[in-house]
Amino acid sequence: MSKILREQLVSLIRGGNAHVTFDDVISRFPASLRGKQSPGAPHTAWQLLEHMRLAQWDILEFSRDAKHVSPDWPAGYWPPTAAPPNRTAWNRSVESFKKDQAAMEKLVTNPKTDLYKRIPHGTGQNILREALLVADHNSYHLGQMLLLRQVLTIP
Repeated sequence: MSKILREQLVSLIRGGNAHVTFDDVISRFPASLRGKQSPGAPHTAWQLLEHMRLAQWDILEFSRDAKHVSPDWPAGYWPPTAAPPNRTAWNRSVESFKKDQAAMEKLVTNPKTDLYKRIPHGTGQNILREALLVADHNSYHLGQMLLLRQVLTIP
């Protein structure tokens, strides 16, 4: 049963099935629109990407490092600019996101990881909860990015 649960968690973290995947949304987001905001939309694609990266990194580090200190909320979870600061920032953020996503998957699939055990330095959290949080949070914001892309590309 534990192996099946671990496989299902990884599937949920990666997206697909009923959810869009990170790669599907990111690979199809035009570079010219990454810093554009649509009327009524609270964030740009760059802000959403960086927010997902920062939040996922924080959840991962909290899950595996008792000495980790989370950023201040909300400033520490959002980039200071609406657009990527330079031409390489988007790609660096994407690669960092993928690296941390893979690390979360590795943590979840490690048979030595007790998915149900309380994280000693937490307030009741366990790895199962943190993995579900990563999947849920990323899915929500990827949906926002997908909708933002659609709205920004309507002729």
